[in-house]
Amino acid sequence: MTSSKDDTSSQSNPVSIEFEFGALSLMNEKKPSHEETPSTSASSSPSLSPSSLTVRLPHFSLESSDRTAATSLSSANSWVAPASQKSLRTHNPIRAIVDPIVASSIKCGKERGDGKDQISLALGDPTAYGNIPPCPAILTALSNALHAPGMAAGYVNACGTPHARAAIAAHHSTQYIDAREQCSVSCVSPDDVIVANGASGALELALTALLDIGTVILVPRPGFPLYSVIAESHGASVVYYDLLPDRGWECDLDHMESILAELKADGMGVGPGVSNTIVRGILINNPSNPTGAVYTENHLIGIAKLAEKYHLPIISDEIYGDMTLDGSLFHPMAGIVARLGRNVPVITASGLGKQYLVPGWRLGWIVFHDSHHGAIQEVKKGAQRLAQVVLGASHLAQIAIPAVLSPTDESDRVATSAWKKQLYAMIQNQARLICSLLNECHGLNVIPPQGAMYAMVKIDVDEFDDVIEDDVSFMRLLLDEENIVVLPGKAFGMNSHSYSNSKCYVFRVVFCAPENVLRDAVERISCFCLRHKYSGE
Repeated sequence: MTSSKDDTSSQSNPVSIEFEFGALSLMNEKKPSHEETPSTSASSSPSLSPSSLTVRLPHFSLESSDRTAATSLSSANSWVAPASQKSLRTHNPIRAIVDPIVASSIKCGKERGDGKDQISLALGDPTAYGNIPPCPAILTALSNALHAPGMAAGYVNACGTPHARAAIAAHHSTQYIDAREQCSVSCVSPDDVIVANGASGALELALTALLDIGTVILVPRPGFPLYSVIAESHGASVVYYDLLPDRGWECDLDHMESILAELKADGMGVGPGVSNTIVRGILINNPSNPTGAVYTENHLIGIAKLAEKYHLPIISDEIYGDMTLDGSLFHPMAGIVARLGRNVPVITASGLGKQYLVPGWRLGWIVFHDSHHGAIQEVKKGAQRLAQVVLGASHLAQIAIPAVLSPTDESDRVATSAWKKQLYAMIQNQARLICSLLNECHGLNVIPPQGAMYAMVKIDVDEFDDVIEDDVSFMRLLLDEENIVVLPGKAFGMNSHSYSNSKCYVFRVVFCAPENVLRDAVERISCFCLRHKYSGE
């Protein structure tokens, strides 16, 4: 039993906790005078005595959702932990549009009663059907590593292993040789490279280092939704510039410049002489997902000159690299800028996933190609700090990078080159097949792809009955009636306001499936289109 003296003693020295808002720290009640100099020794650390405790918290404001959660927490009958504002700002448009439709579908044809098993032409995974194996050099390199001492089981530098970063740096340097002058015009050092968890993780690092709440980045429409997902999750905004379907999905440079001119006129911080830049960059994707576009050298020069005019860095998503079709040539953006005098900084995102068929291994990277002004040095340092959060990509998986980018054995180099040539020929044949078959379908017109693994197919809604109003209704009915999954243009940012004069409704197909699967899929699509053909009545 506790004595009354103990009770009195404990009550005479109550803990006094005071909350202040500012820098996060713990301080005792006594505050040092202006003459006192805080010591860094352990003996002068802030006292945590039970007499008084002041907790300084960062400044913040409660949104309405937070107030609701706070009210719930105050209730004796509930306990609700609110989600972070960043998580609430994170929305993937593909998931929002497609998931509710696909979730209710029946994949098995026997269960459907018509024998039509589900065929997906929607997933951007070249390994989905198992018909194309990964690059053998990668498999050999990892197998050897697993049988070597240490088995690549330890931690490595958060920015990547020295061998992987050196291989990436050499790869991105040797790409920039001017064939006309036979001289290197751009060099990359390993310090300019950060290895990340896939190209998506690389883009996350780059955009997180570049964007703040209230800033703006220009992204393509139609485009890969991840760009807007990342930017908006950080409280930044995206402004869409159009791609032109009738010009092979080139960037609409006039539209892009009108956006920048308007932002500049509105005082949004863009252009030379601006210290507090609101617009942080222009993002391009070449070769493109979802359009399959591959930009010409002249088109990339136009983009670079526009970025130079408004003093904006270019973020170039080049995950598909030299995966091109029908003789189209891939030109890395950094090489274009280097030949123009290195006046524009370029942040390149790439990886092994798509070109070497290991997307699930999550091997990507970013490369900082700075301008001669040193314009993105602080952004690079910021990305290096951010890399410490996840401590980098898998040590084991990174062994694959030098195995294919800078093989030490000549026979490995020749074998990898032959494998890529065979892979690209296969993809080329499959692209030609599906495009020719789809062009024979009533009311459909394929915009010829030039690279990557995708084709965009125009839907002439006037050629169909009233139940097909747009790309989303086309996708929904196609899944319901034929069990074929495609992705509507709306999932990539296209909507009723985009290209309103031409009523450009499209859907995307992936053509990496085996030939027999592609034929079966298009046969069903053809039957669907004829079933819904406009009768004129």
